[in-house]
Amino acid sequence: MKKLITAAFALVLTAAAAPCEAFAEEAPPEVSARAAAVITADTAETVFLSGEQGKLPMASTTKIMTAMLTIESGGLYEEFTVDPDAIMVEGSSMGLLPGDKVTKYDLCCGMLLPSGNDAANAAAVRIAGSTEAFAELMNARARELGLGHTYFVTPSGLEGEGHGSSALDMAMLAREALKSPIFREICSQESMKLSFGDPPYDRWLRNTNKLLSLYGGTYGVKTGFTDEAGRCLVSACERDGKRLICVTLNDRNDWNDHMALYDYAFGQAELISPAAESAQVAVVGSEKESVSCAPGELPEITALEAGPEELTFTVISAPFVYAPVSVGEELAQLSIAYNGREITRVPLLAEEEAPKKAAEPEKPGVLRRIFSMLRRLFS
Repeated sequence: MKKLITAAFALVLTAAAAPCEAFAEEAPPEVSARAAAVITADTAETVFLSGEQGKLPMASTTKIMTAMLTIESGGLYEEFTVDPDAIMVEGSSMGLLPGDKVTKYDLCCGMLLPSGNDAANAAAVRIAGSTEAFAELMNARARELGLGHTYFVTPSGLEGEGHGSSALDMAMLAREALKSPIFREICSQESMKLSFGDPPYDRWLRNTNKLLSLYGGTYGVKTGFTDEAGRCLVSACERDGKRLICVTLNDRNDWNDHMALYDYAFGQAELISPAAESAQVAVVGSEKESVSCAPGELPEITALEAGPEELTFTVISAPFVYAPVSVGEELAQLSIAYNGREITRVPLLAEEEAPKKAAEPEKPGVLRRIFSMLRRLFS
């Protein structure tokens, strides 16, 4: 009887333990956002998604696209005078006045840190001639990136008819913008000192993104607020080599929600190591027709379910390179992608040298050969 009781007790313990194992995985946090999304910054896999998945107002997080296009337009450090009509706009400002001399770099800082609507409009007019023409550029780029729930009316994010995006679209946009070292360097700063004005003078810009100081590893990206959109926040964070992007739209508790989402999402993500083989690059002007090249140290990639075998590799190079080629010389680039989205590019370095082909001795011309024959005959 005692043995039967013991066996029954053990059976009860086993049955009780089973549900505990099933629920051992950490549950995602509850957030107060109208829409929220977390993705892996490298593979763009969705770690967390909640709330409405369609287009919503996103306020000044719009300036992620505006700053990205401004950086891509080039001439970042050329000084010019701001358009006086463009800077006459309500809301947050970097302090531009008619006659002020600035650079596009200044304007990017002005729209990403203090969220200057004047900076966004000034950049738009400088690049496209008008805010309406610039909005067309914004929408063209959104289509190129496959942002199906995104439509831009203004460069600043002040509401226009139909202006909006989804949390997931904004995460994908931030992922693209952060590929620019200049964009990442600007949006990661808690404050910056710039010189602009008429004449230019030094002044400080403060970042509205408090998460930079509240949560270790945060390196961006952009805040936003209007009465219609509520509090909006796009952030990016790195921990132990893992990189994630988080978005909340219309969230009265955004700082705490982002921290809770990161605590959860970093536990779901993992690092994978790509493995790429050597490639051949054609060489002109050498005895060798081609040389092998390989990447240096490959970066670890933040993923959710993607495995190393699912990564794709594409060699990007000119049709050929000219000799001589030295060991370690960069000959091409290797694009690493997942699901058709590029993650990064790394240089491909020559693993062997390809010396220049030795010059062939010049063959004597016809007249020279005739003179040579006559000289030998008469000698």
